[in-house]
Amino acid sequence: MNYTDSTDLSLINESVKGNKFALKNLIIRHQIYIFNLALKLTKSTEDAEDLTQEVLIKAISSLSNFKHKSKFRTWLYRITVNHFLNSKKKNTELNVVDFESYFNAIDQIPDKELTDFEKTEYSETIEEIRINCTAGMLLCLDREQRIIYVLGEMFRIDHNLGAEIMGISKGNFRIRLMRAREDLYNWMNKRCGLVNKENPCRCSKKTKVLIEKGIVNPNKLIFNHGYKKKVYDLSEKKAVQITDTVDDLYVQIFQSHPFQESLNASKIVDEIFNNDVINLVFNHNSQS
Repeated sequence: MNYTDSTDLSLINESVKGNKFALKNLIIRHQIYIFNLALKLTKSTEDAEDLTQEVLIKAISSLSNFKHKSKFRTWLYRITVNHFLNSKKKNTELNVVDFESYFNAIDQIPDKELTDFEKTEYSETIEEIRINCTAGMLLCLDREQRIIYVLGEMFRIDHNLGAEIMGISKGNFRIRLMRAREDLYNWMNKRCGLVNKENPCRCSKKTKVLIEKGIVNPNKLIFNHGYKKKVYDLSEKKAVQITDTVDDLYVQIFQSHPFQESLNASKIVDEIFNNDVINLVFNHNSQS
Protein backbone atom coordinates (compact mmCIF):
# COMPACT_ATOMS: atom_id res chain seq x y z
CA MET A 1 0.00 0.00 0.00
CA ASN A 2 1.43 3.39 -0.98
CA TYR A 3 0.95 6.51 1.11
CA THR A 4 1.45 10.07 -0.07
CA ASP A 5 3.74 12.42 1.78
CA SER A 6 0.96 15.02 1.86
CA THR A 7 -1.27 12.69 3.87
CA ASP A 8 1.51 12.03 6.36
CA LEU A 9 2.24 15.74 6.54
CA SER A 10 -1.37 16.55 7.38
CA LEU A 11 -1.56 13.83 10.05
CA ILE A 12 1.77 14.88 11.57
CA ASN A 13 0.74 18.53 11.77
CA GLU A 14 -2.56 17.63 13.41
CA SER A 15 -0.85 15.18 15.78
CA VAL A 16 1.65 17.81 16.93
CA LYS A 17 -1.30 20.07 17.76
CA GLY A 18 -2.66 17.36 20.07
CA ASN A 19 -5.15 15.66 17.74
CA LYS A 20 -5.19 12.06 18.99
CA PHE A 21 -7.43 10.87 16.16
CA ALA A 22 -4.84 12.04 13.63
CA LEU A 23 -2.07 10.39 15.65
CA LYS A 24 -3.95 7.10 15.77
CA ASN A 25 -4.33 7.14 11.98
CA LEU A 26 -0.65 7.96 11.60
CA ILE A 27 0.34 5.03 13.83
CA ILE A 28 -2.00 2.60 12.05
CA ARG A 29 -0.56 3.61 8.65
CA HIS A 30 3.03 2.82 9.60
CA GLN A 31 2.83 0.30 12.44
CA ILE A 32 2.86 -2.78 10.19
CA TYR A 33 6.08 -1.68 8.47
CA ILE A 34 7.90 -1.15 11.75
CA PHE A 35 6.58 -4.48 13.06
CA ASN A 36 7.81 -6.40 10.01
CA LEU A 37 11.23 -4.78 10.14
CA ALA A 38 11.42 -5.60 13.86
CA LEU A 39 10.25 -9.17 13.23
CA LYS A 40 13.05 -9.80 10.75
CA LEU A 41 15.57 -8.37 13.18
CA THR A 42 14.40 -10.38 16.19
CA LYS A 43 12.62 -13.50 14.83
CA SER A 44 10.18 -13.18 17.72
CA THR A 45 6.65 -11.80 17.45
CA GLU A 46 6.71 -10.83 21.13
CA ASP A 47 10.04 -8.99 20.84
CA ALA A 48 8.93 -7.39 17.58
CA GLU A 49 5.75 -6.10 19.21
CA ASP A 50 7.75 -4.67 22.13
CA LEU A 51 10.22 -3.05 19.75
CA THR A 52 7.41 -1.61 17.63
CA GLN A 53 5.73 -0.06 20.66
CA GLU A 54 9.00 1.34 22.01
CA VAL A 55 9.91 2.85 18.63
CA LEU A 56 6.49 4.43 18.14
CA ILE A 57 6.58 5.95 21.62
CA LYS A 58 10.02 7.39 20.85
CA ALA A 59 8.82 8.72 17.51
CA ILE A 60 5.66 10.29 18.93
CA SER A 61 7.62 11.93 21.73
CA SER A 62 9.93 13.48 19.10
CA LEU A 63 7.28 14.17 16.47
CA SER A 64 7.67 17.93 16.74
CA ASN A 65 11.34 17.46 15.76
CA PHE A 66 10.49 15.80 12.45
CA LYS A 67 11.79 18.26 9.84
CA HIS A 68 10.28 16.65 6.71
CA LYS A 69 13.74 16.28 5.15
CA SER A 70 12.91 12.65 4.39
CA LYS A 71 9.83 10.47 4.18
CA PHE A 72 8.20 9.89 7.54
CA ARG A 73 8.67 6.12 7.21
CA THR A 74 12.38 6.63 6.53
CA TRP A 75 12.57 8.63 9.75
CA LEU A 76 10.75 5.81 11.59
CA TYR A 77 13.09 3.20 10.14
CA ARG A 78 16.07 5.17 11.37
CA ILE A 79 14.61 5.36 14.88
CA THR A 80 13.95 1.60 14.72
CA VAL A 81 17.52 0.87 13.63
CA ASN A 82 19.10 3.05 16.32
CA HIS A 83 16.82 1.69 19.02
CA PHE A 84 17.52 -1.91 17.99
CA LEU A 85 21.29 -1.39 17.86
CA ASN A 86 21.27 0.12 21.35
CA SER A 87 18.94 -2.42 22.96
CA LYS A 88 20.00 -5.55 24.82
CA LYS A 89 19.91 -8.84 22.96
CA LYS A 90 16.79 -10.89 23.57
CA ASN A 91 16.66 -14.65 24.19
CA THR A 92 16.08 -15.50 20.53
CA GLU A 93 19.26 -13.69 19.52
CA LEU A 94 21.27 -15.10 22.40
CA ASN A 95 20.33 -18.65 21.40
CA VAL A 96 21.91 -18.25 17.96
CA VAL A 97 25.70 -18.06 18.17
CA ASP A 98 26.97 -18.38 14.61
CA PHE A 99 26.25 -20.11 11.29
CA GLU A 100 28.17 -23.29 12.09
CA SER A 101 26.43 -23.83 15.42
CA TYR A 102 23.06 -23.01 13.88
CA PHE A 103 23.36 -25.49 11.02
CA ASN A 104 24.84 -28.13 13.33
CA ALA A 105 21.79 -27.81 15.58
CA ILE A 106 19.51 -28.33 12.57
CA ASP A 107 21.51 -31.40 11.55
CA GLN A 108 20.88 -32.90 14.99
CA ILE A 109 17.12 -33.03 14.25
CA PRO A 110 16.40 -36.54 12.86
CA ASP A 111 14.97 -36.84 9.37
CA LYS A 112 11.65 -38.56 8.71
CA GLU A 113 10.43 -38.83 5.15
CA LEU A 114 6.85 -37.72 4.48
CA THR A 115 4.51 -39.52 2.12
CA ASP A 116 3.00 -37.49 -0.72
CA PHE A 117 -0.24 -37.34 1.24
CA GLU A 118 1.58 -36.05 4.34
CA LYS A 119 3.42 -33.43 2.29
CA THR A 120 0.03 -32.12 1.20
CA GLU A 121 -1.46 -32.41 4.69
CA TYR A 122 1.48 -30.61 6.29
CA SER A 123 2.16 -28.14 3.47
CA GLU A 124 1.43 -25.09 5.66
CA THR A 125 3.59 -26.49 8.47
CA ILE A 126 6.47 -27.21 6.08
CA GLU A 127 6.27 -23.60 4.93
CA GLU A 128 6.26 -22.49 8.58
CA ILE A 129 9.47 -24.45 9.14
CA ARG A 130 11.06 -22.97 6.02
CA ILE A 131 10.27 -19.42 7.14
CA ASN A 132 11.37 -20.13 10.70
CA CYS A 133 14.63 -21.75 9.59
CA THR A 134 15.64 -19.04 7.10
CA ALA A 135 14.65 -16.31 9.58
CA GLY A 136 17.01 -17.99 12.03
CA MET A 137 19.81 -17.73 9.49
CA LEU A 138 19.43 -13.96 9.61
CA LEU A 139 20.20 -14.08 13.34
CA CYS A 140 23.60 -15.58 12.48
CA LEU A 141 24.54 -12.22 10.97
CA ASP A 142 25.66 -9.57 13.43
CA ARG A 143 23.09 -6.88 14.16
CA GLU A 144 24.37 -4.32 11.68
CA GLN A 145 24.73 -6.89 8.90
CA ARG A 146 21.23 -8.15 9.63
CA ILE A 147 19.69 -4.69 9.41
CA ILE A 148 21.50 -3.88 6.18
CA TYR A 149 20.53 -7.22 4.64
CA VAL A 150 16.86 -6.84 5.58
CA LEU A 151 16.72 -3.28 4.27
CA GLY A 152 18.79 -3.75 1.12
CA GLU A 153 17.98 -7.30 0.07
CA MET A 154 14.57 -8.18 1.50
CA PHE A 155 12.86 -4.79 1.43
CA ARG A 156 14.89 -3.76 -1.66
CA ILE A 157 15.43 -0.27 -0.29
CA ASP A 158 17.56 1.96 -2.52
CA HIS A 159 21.19 2.15 -1.41
CA ASN A 160 20.98 5.93 -0.99
CA LEU A 161 17.99 5.51 1.28
CA GLY A 162 19.57 2.58 3.09
CA ALA A 163 22.69 4.66 3.73
CA GLU A 164 20.53 7.49 5.09
CA ILE A 165 18.70 5.13 7.45
CA MET A 166 21.97 3.61 8.69
CA GLY A 167 23.77 6.95 8.92
CA ILE A 168 26.65 5.77 6.68
CA SER A 169 27.84 6.54 3.16
CA LYS A 170 26.27 4.87 0.12
CA GLY A 171 29.58 3.15 -0.59
CA ASN A 172 29.75 1.73 2.93
CA PHE A 173 26.17 0.53 2.72
CA ARG A 174 26.88 -1.34 -0.51
CA ILE A 175 30.09 -2.90 0.82
CA ARG A 176 28.43 -4.06 4.05
CA LEU A 177 25.44 -5.43 2.14
CA MET A 178 27.79 -7.37 -0.13
CA ARG A 179 29.59 -8.86 2.89
CA ALA A 180 26.29 -9.81 4.56
CA ARG A 181 25.16 -11.50 1.35
CA GLU A 182 28.41 -13.41 1.04
CA ASP A 183 28.31 -14.65 4.64
CA LEU A 184 24.68 -15.75 4.39
CA TYR A 185 24.83 -17.24 0.91
CA ASN A 186 28.10 -19.11 1.44
CA TRP A 187 26.68 -20.94 4.46
CA MET A 188 23.36 -21.62 2.75
CA ASN A 189 25.17 -23.00 -0.27
CA LYS A 190 27.17 -25.33 1.99
CA ARG A 191 24.36 -26.52 4.24
CA CYS A 192 20.85 -25.56 3.06
CA GLY A 193 18.86 -27.81 0.74
CA LEU A 194 16.69 -24.92 -0.45
CA VAL A 195 19.52 -23.49 -2.55
CA ASN A 196 21.76 -26.48 -3.15
CA LYS A 197 19.99 -29.73 -3.95
CA GLU A 198 23.14 -31.67 -3.07
CA ASN A 199 22.68 -30.69 0.58
CA PRO A 200 20.67 -33.31 2.51
CA CYS A 201 18.74 -30.86 4.72
CA ARG A 202 15.07 -30.52 3.73
CA CYS A 203 12.35 -28.73 5.69
CA SER A 204 9.87 -31.51 4.94
CA LYS A 205 12.20 -34.14 6.45
CA LYS A 206 12.29 -32.28 9.77
CA THR A 207 8.54 -31.71 9.97
CA LYS A 208 7.40 -34.87 11.79
CA VAL A 209 10.08 -34.68 14.48
CA LEU A 210 9.50 -30.96 15.09
CA ILE A 211 5.77 -31.63 15.52
CA GLU A 212 6.42 -34.62 17.81
CA LYS A 213 8.73 -32.52 20.00
CA GLY A 214 6.14 -29.74 20.18
CA ILE A 215 8.53 -27.24 18.56
CA VAL A 216 6.02 -26.61 15.76
CA ASN A 217 2.27 -26.77 16.22
CA PRO A 218 0.35 -27.23 12.93
CA ASN A 219 -2.72 -25.73 14.61
CA LYS A 220 -0.91 -22.66 15.89
CA LEU A 221 1.55 -21.41 13.29
CA ILE A 222 3.59 -18.35 14.23
CA PHE A 223 5.09 -17.13 10.96
CA ASN A 224 2.97 -18.66 8.22
CA HIS A 225 -0.31 -16.98 9.17
CA GLY A 226 -1.99 -13.60 9.50
CA TYR A 227 -0.81 -12.13 6.22
CA LYS A 228 -2.22 -11.20 2.84
CA LYS A 229 1.00 -10.24 1.12
CA LYS A 230 4.61 -11.31 0.89
CA VAL A 231 7.61 -9.09 1.57
CA TYR A 232 8.24 -8.64 -2.16
CA ASP A 233 4.73 -7.18 -2.64
CA LEU A 234 5.63 -4.21 -0.46
CA SER A 235 9.36 -3.83 -1.08
CA GLU A 236 10.62 -0.46 -2.32
CA LYS A 237 11.48 -1.94 -5.71
CA LYS A 238 9.68 -4.61 -7.69
CA ALA A 239 10.51 -8.14 -6.69
CA VAL A 240 13.36 -9.81 -8.50
CA GLN A 241 12.12 -11.52 -11.64
CA ILE A 242 12.39 -15.29 -11.56
CA THR A 243 15.53 -16.36 -13.39
CA ASP A 244 17.92 -19.27 -13.25
CA THR A 245 20.65 -17.29 -11.51
CA VAL A 246 21.75 -18.46 -8.09
CA ASP A 247 21.74 -14.93 -6.64
CA ASP A 248 18.07 -14.46 -7.52
CA LEU A 249 17.20 -17.76 -5.87
CA TYR A 250 18.64 -16.58 -2.55
CA VAL A 251 16.76 -13.28 -2.74
CA GLN A 252 13.47 -15.00 -3.56
CA ILE A 253 13.77 -17.29 -0.52
CA PHE A 254 13.81 -14.31 1.83
CA GLN A 255 11.51 -12.01 -0.15
CA SER A 256 8.82 -14.70 -0.12
CA HIS A 257 8.54 -14.41 3.68
CA PRO A 258 5.07 -13.24 4.78
CA PHE A 259 4.50 -9.54 5.46
CA GLN A 260 2.66 -10.11 8.71
CA GLU A 261 0.31 -8.06 10.82
CA SER A 262 0.72 -8.29 14.57
CA LEU A 263 -2.15 -10.07 16.27
CA ASN A 264 -1.82 -7.46 19.01
CA ALA A 265 -1.79 -4.43 16.69
CA SER A 266 -4.78 -2.78 18.36
CA LYS A 267 -3.37 -3.55 21.81
CA ILE A 268 -0.11 -1.79 20.87
CA VAL A 269 -2.04 1.32 19.84
CA ASP A 270 -4.07 1.29 23.07
CA GLU A 271 -0.97 0.92 25.22
CA ILE A 272 0.73 3.78 23.40
CA PHE A 273 -2.20 6.07 24.16
CA ASN A 274 -2.11 5.01 27.80
CA ASN A 275 1.59 5.74 28.08
CA ASP A 276 2.38 8.48 30.63
CA VAL A 277 5.00 10.13 28.41
CA ILE A 278 2.60 10.34 25.46
CA ASN A 279 -0.19 11.73 27.64
CA LEU A 280 2.21 14.33 29.02
CA VAL A 281 3.27 15.37 25.51
CA PHE A 282 -0.32 15.62 24.28
CA ASN A 283 -1.58 17.49 27.31
CA HIS A 284 1.21 20.00 26.74
CA ASN A 285 0.49 20.30 23.02
CA SER A 286 -3.26 20.69 23.57
CA GLN A 287 -2.67 23.56 25.98
CA SER A 288 -0.14 25.37 23.77
